[in-house]
Amino acid sequence: MKKIILILLAICAVTGLQAQMNVPYAPFQKGGVAAVTFSGVSVSTSGTNRAVVDMDGDFLDDLVSISSTNVNIRTQLPGGGFGTKNITTTSANYIPSWSLAAADYNADGYTDLLYAGGSGVTFMRSDGTGNGFIEVSGPEFVFSQRSNFVDINNDGHLDAFVCHDIEPNVYYINDGAGNLTYNQGGLGDYPSGGHYGSVWLDYNNDGNIDMFIAKCGGEVARRTNQMWRNNGDGTFTEVGVAAGLADPMQTWSSAWGDYDNDGDMDGFIGASSGSHKLMRNNGDGTFTNVTSGSGISSVTATGIENAAYDFNNDGYLDIASNGTILYGNGNLTFTTISFSAISSNNGAFGDLNSDGFIDSFNGSVVRFNDANDNHWVTINLVGYESNINGIGARIEVTTASGTQIRDVRSGEGFAYLSTLNSHIGLGLNTTITSLTVKWPSGTVDTFTNLPVDDIYVIHEGFLLNVAENTNTQLSLYPNPATDVISLTYNTPLNDATYTIYTIDGKQIQAGKLLNKQINVATLATGTYILRVVENSVVSNQQFIKK
Repeated sequence: MKKIILILLAICAVTGLQAQMNVPYAPFQKGGVAAVTFSGVSVSTSGTNRAVVDMDGDFLDDLVSISSTNVNIRTQLPGGGFGTKNITTTSANYIPSWSLAAADYNADGYTDLLYAGGSGVTFMRSDGTGNGFIEVSGPEFVFSQRSNFVDINNDGHLDAFVCHDIEPNVYYINDGAGNLTYNQGGLGDYPSGGHYGSVWLDYNNDGNIDMFIAKCGGEVARRTNQMWRNNGDGTFTEVGVAAGLADPMQTWSSAWGDYDNDGDMDGFIGASSGSHKLMRNNGDGTFTNVTSGSGISSVTATGIENAAYDFNNDGYLDIASNGTILYGNGNLTFTTISFSAISSNNGAFGDLNSDGFIDSFNGSVVRFNDANDNHWVTINLVGYESNINGIGARIEVTTASGTQIRDVRSGEGFAYLSTLNSHIGLGLNTTITSLTVKWPSGTVDTFTNLPVDDIYVIHEGFLLNVAENTNTQLSLYPNPATDVISLTYNTPLNDATYTIYTIDGKQIQAGKLLNKQINVATLATGTYILRVVENSVVSNQQFIKK
């Protein structure tokens, strides 16, 4: 397994990358073959298979299956394979019969779940131990469709949004203490609904997170897609007509990404019946239909699941549409090389063996990506002034070939919840020139000259006074820890010292590192940062104390 690198040294300055975003880039250097293959492996799960997401705070994607009284977690093990953890819950008033969303909305270091059912919404909120959930179900009737966690009012706390099929949409505002208040209307108000697939993205590059709603069913007005522009003051304006996105096609979900690497988000609007459409972002808040000649018309299979990932790590986003992969060529054209490479309704996506390639999970089968020689980087975020998962952040990764962007989201496609980390293929590039995170708070963290083929954990604006050498082999176990943590390292650690910080940067324990072990029995339950220094080499790792 590749090491997870915790980045704590940030240069909080705008680097001029935005000015570069509108110039054309040379094609990414490709390695390996254009298509990848997948190898299916059956896994034993219980309940409805719904998510690929980190559930225990180690930044490794886990498998999540849900039943009315149990959360079945197949935890990804650092050395490969899966462990099993079952968390018994109270009998949920509503199960995720339509969709599942996940994020740490009460900011306790553990992932919470949103069950979107046909009659209402249930929140399974972590109890702060990683071993239990507290059920929160409201009395409101919600015929749920796609659900998301997102900081709607940008106050640093994660809210929840749920598409309503037969009424105006609903959303739940977080008071900062993990309490959610129900609201209806203002973000999709058609009286009889038709709201199916919500995706939160910054389509106009103004730093505010907007929302596209894929709509379906009924009269033209009911099934016309919408784009809700975030005005930056807590209000939203529907601009679908002005943006060129007010299309009455029948669709349940869309896949958004920068398919031509020009610095803005383009849209693949997946049809549930009829024909798919590809919309190019013109960079001025409008879109142009570029379906003709794009190659997507060769995909005639329709359905409800669409998502964008770089499956072959060549530096160009691909599209998974109902079991078919459209491989991006980097110029808003696609080559459909592999049919039925994944499940016919996609399932959930993430890196399930930490090899830097995107896998899928559905129907008790993990389809491992067989990979190629291309390089990659995976980025996890921890927010402080922003929400803890960094949802709504814009990530920019620059190599010699140009710049790629990602928006951090919870809830894409339709039914499934895919990884909260950001995965970026790098082709044959062997150095990351710069990595920039533009947080929802307005903080900008920039890092330069980073190695490829690694998993980075970036903490918002977290500064240390010593330059950090992150290219080291520090790992610790067990994680979560109980009384003692043991370290593995690429040097003997003869003269090493260590410091333990709380997640907000307060030092609470320090000393010499003896026998590659540290006693953490007196630490309170929570998430911590371990910093090890040996001969001026500084390494960092995050861990959880049970």
